[in-house]
Order: sequence, then C-alpha cells, then structure tokens
Amino acid sequence: MSKKAISNTFNKKLYTPMILGSILNPINSSMLAVALVPIAQAFGVPFYQTAWLVSSLYLATSIGQPVIGKLIDIFGPRGLFLFATSLVGLASMIALVTPSFYGLILARFLIGIGTCAGYPSAMYLINYEAERTGEDSPSKILTILSISNQVIAVIGPTLGGILVANGGWQSIFIVNLPMSILAFTFGYLYFPKTATKDKLQLLKQRVDFVGIILFSISLSSWMIFFMEAKPSYWYLFLIGLISLITFILYELKSAKPFIDLKILSHNISMNNTYLRTFLSMLISYSVLYGYVQWLEEVKGLSPMHAGMIMLPQFIVGIFSAQLMGPRLNIRTKLYIGIIGALITMIGFQMISSDTSIYYLIVLSAIFGLPQGLLNLANQNALYHQTPKSMIGMSSGLLRTAGYLGAIVSSTLIGILFKGSDLTTAVHELGFAATIIAIVILLLTMTGGKTLSEK
Repeated sequence: MSKKAISNTFNKKLYTPMILGSILNPINSSMLAVALVPIAQAFGVPFYQTAWLVSSLYLATSIGQPVIGKLIDIFGPRGLFLFATSLVGLASMIALVTPSFYGLILARFLIGIGTCAGYPSAMYLINYEAERTGEDSPSKILTILSISNQVIAVIGPTLGGILVANGGWQSIFIVNLPMSILAFTFGYLYFPKTATKDKLQLLKQRVDFVGIILFSISLSSWMIFFMEAKPSYWYLFLIGLISLITFILYELKSAKPFIDLKILSHNISMNNTYLRTFLSMLISYSVLYGYVQWLEEVKGLSPMHAGMIMLPQFIVGIFSAQLMGPRLNIRTKLYIGIIGALITMIGFQMISSDTSIYYLIVLSAIFGLPQGLLNLANQNALYHQTPKSMIGMSSGLLRTAGYLGAIVSSTLIGILFKGSDLTTAVHELGFAATIIAIVILLLTMTGGKTLSEK
C-alpha cells in the first residue's frame, strides 16, 4: 500500500487509546457491584451507605463529560486525555491507601472525573480523522466502541467477582493502574498534537465558568434528588430548577456560552437524540434492575443464575451491534431496537412465578436488540447532527442524558417495587416501558433526515 493510500484511511493506531479511554468508565461502574458488601464490612459502615460509591461516580461523570468535552473542543483531546487517564491511576492509589470510607468516596469521584475524557476524545478524533482523510464514515469505529463497552458490561461483574475473591475489594482499584498506564502511553504516542498559541488566554476567552457552575449546581441537585427520591428533599428539586432557569437566561446572553442554547434551540434533531438516549437508558436500566430483582425474589434464583438468565441479552446485544451497526442506517437500527423493546415489554405482561425458564431466557435475548442497537444508533445520529466545533461537548451531553436515564430508572424501580407483589410490579414496569418505547418510536419517526445516514 502506498503512503498516500495510508494517509487517506482512518489511523488505526488511534483505536487502542480510544477503546481504553472509553471502557474506563463502564469497567469502574460494573466491577463495583460485587465489592460493595466487602467494602461495607471493611470500613464498618451500613450497606446502604455504599450507594454513595455508585452515586459519586455518576455525579462526577454526568457533570464532567460535557465540561471536559467542551475543553476538548477548545484545546483538542491530547492533553486532557493524558491528564484524565493519569487521574484515574492516581485516584485508584488514593482508594488503596485511604483509611476513611469518605476518602474512598472521594477517590471514586476523582475516578469518575478521570473517565470523562475517553468518549468525547473518541468523538473528536473520529471527526478529526474524517476531515483529514475526507471520508466521513464513523459507523465502523462507533460500532467497535459500542461493542467494547457492551463486552465490559458483560465481563465486568464476573471479573470483579474473581478479583475480589482472590485479592479483596482493593483489587478492583488495582486493575485501574495498568489500564491507566496503557491508556496514557498509547494516547501520548498516537493522539495528534493540536497547536494553541496561548492556552491561558484561550481559557479566559472561550470557557464559560459561570455557565459551568450553574449547570453543575442544577444537575447535581436534581441527580441527588432523584437518587434519594424523598419528599423531604424537595428543596433540591427547587435549587435545581432555579439554577436551570438562571443558567438558560445567562447562556442566551453569553458571548461564549458553555452550551450554545441558540444552536440547540434550532437543532431539533439533536434535541430529539438526547431525549431518545435518556428514554432508552431509562428502559434499559429499569429492566436490568427490576427484572433481576424479580428473578431472584420471585423465581428464587441465585444471583449467579439470575445473571445467566440475563447473559443472552448481552450476547444478542453485542452480535446485533456488530452485524447491523455498520450496515443499516440509523433509523432502521432504531426501529429494530424499539420493536425488540416492545416485544419484551408485552412479554412481561405474561410472566408469573410459574413461567418457564426458557420463556424468560427468550425474553432476555429479545431485549438484547434494544441493548445493542439503540445506544449505537443514537451515537451515530449525534455525530451527524452536531456542529463539528462542539462535537466534544455534545457527545459529553449524550453520556449525561444516558446517566440521567439510569438514575431516574432507580426512582421508577423504587416506586413500582416498594410492595411485596413483585410480579404485579414487573407487569407495571412492562406497561410503563411500553409507553416510553412508543414515545421513542414517535421521536424516531420525527428525527430528521440525519437518521437516514449510517
């Protein structure tokens, strides 16, 4: 192959740091689940307090993704990626030596911040390579990133269980050290250098610190409110609402907005994609948590056997993304995913304590279609819809929309599953998810011309 031909193809050396950066977040989310009980025992805290180890990472990533994405839009991904991946390693060392449970919460928060650069960097580089090569076809690399994250979702709890069984809860933080080093090394070697004349001056000119603060206050207030879901926390909802209104008014007048609301207000397709992502993740996590709880408490399955029932969902998700991701256009992927969700939710109306295991396995497998295709399709859509000057921030907001869906799902599960009749709760969950899937279908039908792209 000639040098010219090589220069006109996507730089495959970028694959490794892009994948390593993007999986740092899901691996730290999935492995922790099996370590919560040992951590509670080690620090002598009630088990319910360990929820803050999960929440702290969600808070950090929900706020950090669009903020770091914005900085990547301004300065390029190299420096921020190297700093963030280093922070993952440093925070993991803090987790290993801290004598305090609150120190561990801080470490998890810092790990969350450190994982925020991976996905926005990948989206920035996909656009960077498209401009360099003149070939704007992101389906292949987006599919690779999606499959990588799904594989981690499958093996994360199993890997975490093996590590905890052999090395204690500390081992789930130790694994971050080589991953952080590898991500830093490959990022240092292969990420392109973007020249900026005066970074400090550029920071002052283009970074909207007031907007970032207002956005952070609003988002964190609402996230804590929905995570706790207690009437006594009504003031958090009010703080979030006031902060949001102030944020909107300020951003509309700002010459250097953190989030350009004027562009968003005219880009209906992009707003459509954010809403689809929020609703898709709301269904996904509601089924994940609610269905597994029903399998364990009503069907009497052990956590291991419940996990095996869910395994076909992840397998079908991975293969559907690999098979259909690069071949079908965005709208078709969305339709197939929505049909899979609707069939599963209708199937939920028919389950009972006597339902055959084989029927439950089939339901799990069918739900693999939305798991594999909806998130991938929304990623593809956003790439084509967002102005390239704000690809980092926009992709960060996409992740934030997904995290919000995950958090609201815990509130929905808390409402539906608070009684003793969990079978009725699953039926109600299926009905609620059916309504949500229909809304996603309507959003897909009105999603704009970009959904015809691959």
